[in-house]
Amino acid sequence: MTSKVSNLVPPNPTADRLATPGHVDERLPMPLYHQVYLILRNKILTGEYGFGALLPSEQETSETFGVSRITAKRALNDLAGDGLVLRERGRGTKVVFHAPTPPVKANVEGLLENLLAMGLETEVSLLAFEYVRPTDVVSRTLCCDETALVQRAVRVRLLEKEPFSYLVTHVPDWVGRSYSRGDLAERPLLTLLERSGVVISRAEQTISATLADVEVSAALGLELGSPLLEINRVVYDQSERPVEYITALYRPDRYQHRMMLSRVGSESARSWLMAGE
Repeated sequence: MTSKVSNLVPPNPTADRLATPGHVDERLPMPLYHQVYLILRNKILTGEYGFGALLPSEQETSETFGVSRITAKRALNDLAGDGLVLRERGRGTKVVFHAPTPPVKANVEGLLENLLAMGLETEVSLLAFEYVRPTDVVSRTLCCDETALVQRAVRVRLLEKEPFSYLVTHVPDWVGRSYSRGDLAERPLLTLLERSGVVISRAEQTISATLADVEVSAALGLELGSPLLEINRVVYDQSERPVEYITALYRPDRYQHRMMLSRVGSESARSWLMAGE
């Protein structure tokens, strides 16, 4: 897991002024000032321009991007309007944005161990805990009858008080009855499953992209329609019974999914293979 670090980046105006220039394209249907704004905004959000750093002056910005000084001024003013920088006459443009906590990183290999570690090293807010009739998708995934009950929980996971994932889990009724709402609010679900005697064997997952709906955007502090990383995972016990179905939605600026690949095969048929396969 990523260790906690301070958001405060020591000012280094000299180094920041030497940042690699971005590029603007007059052929794009986007105003030049907005292109400059987006490039500078990205440098601020990623920490390339750290908190307290001085941005290039209007003149330097215009020369760097090959635009007019008026265009550069508008881009810098828009950054100030977003609360990312503070512009003071005679003092320049200073970054006042604190870069967020480095994103959580999880490897595909060692999947279950990573999930347990994530649950132990982060905080959780339990939004829902209920027994419901399964949807068609949940019924097929958990191999249960549509008239059966499944335990459904909705949680938001936080790192350093900031939300980064929205988790919706479904487990069979016989599994869910082994723990309480209070248990799930305090412990990772995988830990509770193992405590109840479930021996976890394997998991299958798919990774895709989706957009935040009203409920998710509110829970994760995002605008409606913001892009999210979606992971759907089914966990099986040693008898090949599905014991958990989870849909996890992650903020892409606070979570990274990492894979280790090896190059294998003969020269005429080489390919990438995920480590451990």
